[in-house]
Amino acid sequence: MFQLGKTIVSEAIIEKDFVCNLSACKGACCIDGDAGAPLDVQEAQILETIYPKVKPFLRQEGIDAIEKQGTHITTDFGDLETPLINGADCAYVIFDDKKTALCGIEEAYNQGEIEWKKPVSCHLYPIRVKDYSEFSAVNYDKWEICDDACTLGKELQVPVYKFVKEALIRKFGEDWYTELEKVAENYR
Repeated sequence: MFQLGKTIVSEAIIEKDFVCNLSACKGACCIDGDAGAPLDVQEAQILETIYPKVKPFLRQEGIDAIEKQGTHITTDFGDLETPLINGADCAYVIFDDKKTALCGIEEAYNQGEIEWKKPVSCHLYPIRVKDYSEFSAVNYDKWEICDDACTLGKELQVPVYKFVKEALIRKFGEDWYTELEKVAENYR
């Protein structure tokens, strides 16, 4: 671990390689697991605001889940997340003609309907950020459904932090990312 400003960062984001391989995993991270995408308070408010523009891009199952549970949920631990369809798929998941899971929010963004790409937790994956009162922990989340992404990243020699560059800048800013690059250059 090393410190960058008010973050504690795992070396794994420099050491490990990763490039999403949607043709292999079919977007399993959006449909597997037992929790929705983590959200912060501002993102929960954004979802409420943009839902009418995102709704036309969603599957009926997702619309039903959102209209029953809300555009976001609060867990028993007080955390905010996207709702799930029957405890599985994220309610915002859509599928392309190859049955690959995609994000309905991101599709609305790509079509110019909204200006917000998707929750930063999704954009950052496989990095997970845990906020504490004094700092944020920045960690690599190893999940076996992403083994193909690790293989592709290794083939292409793309470390995790480079794969999620845009999302890291979105979360922590350009200066923070520049400092991360300096650490990575000295590390590798």
